[in-house]
Amino acid sequence: MTKRMLITGGAGFLGSHLCERLLQEDNEILCLDNFYTGSRDNISHLLGNSRFELIEHDIINPIYPEVDQIYNLACPASPVHYQYNPIKTIKTNVMGAINVLGIAKRTKATVLQASTSEIYGDPEVHPQNESYWGRVNPIGIRSCYDEGKRAAECLMMDYRRQNGVNAKIVRIFNTYGPRMAINDGRVVSNFIVQALQGKDITIYGDGSHTRSFCYVDDLVDGLIRMMDSPDDFYGPVNLGNPGEFTISELSELIIKLTNSVSKIVFEPLPADDPTQRKPDITLAGEKLGWMPKVELEKGLTGTIQYFKNLISRLAKIT
Repeated sequence: MTKRMLITGGAGFLGSHLCERLLQEDNEILCLDNFYTGSRDNISHLLGNSRFELIEHDIINPIYPEVDQIYNLACPASPVHYQYNPIKTIKTNVMGAINVLGIAKRTKATVLQASTSEIYGDPEVHPQNESYWGRVNPIGIRSCYDEGKRAAECLMMDYRRQNGVNAKIVRIFNTYGPRMAINDGRVVSNFIVQALQGKDITIYGDGSHTRSFCYVDDLVDGLIRMMDSPDDFYGPVNLGNPGEFTISELSELIIKLTNSVSKIVFEPLPADDPTQRKPDITLAGEKLGWMPKVELEKGLTGTIQYFKNLISRLAKIT
């Protein structure tokens, strides 16, 4: 049966892939974005579809659509963007959550909150599982995002308990793939763009800190499985690839895959930057039957090709 779905942040990196996948499954999509970090280019190929509607709107402000499901993805997700306007970031997290929960309460829609591994902060537990409460600096430069997402999780659970809203939570770990913004400051896009342009690859810290990288197609699959899971399973649940790599290993792999002449340079580690990040996805496997399939080298190959094409296109424009 065709469902009507609202995707906030639908023109962003992750949101655009989700819109595309859900359209392929014959759903009606309301893609909401204020284009603070999202891009029209990400969803331009969907605009001709009669089941796709683009709404330019800031979820900080109320909106009253009639929908069956809501994916709340609206929020800058990279440190460069969420630290640029931290007040807007926390308002998007908190007021945005209140507004989508209001829609869900009125329409009886299921709402899926895209939370983040950042709620674990710089973790003392490794790998991180859902029972760990995290170690977050509440007054640091990253707290607008970290604490904003934690507050959004609180709102989801309180609306569920108090108002009976069918709210679910996923905690998304590092995700990469085509349509990442060229200037978003995330490590995969940074390294690829620097390598393709023959610039020095900048590692913040000594390169020994670790991350886990999930390809976007795998992540989208996890989001949909969680949305469609039984109502009595509402999370939080980790979604990410448990393969763990040091930042130095990532940089060397990207240099190899791009045949780059770039050299690696080291800069000081930013404040509150986690030293380890790896998801325990046992719960996702048990409850959703979900396991990422795309290995890092394969996913990076497609992502590199995307950035090659993008850089070439931008060069022709300028």
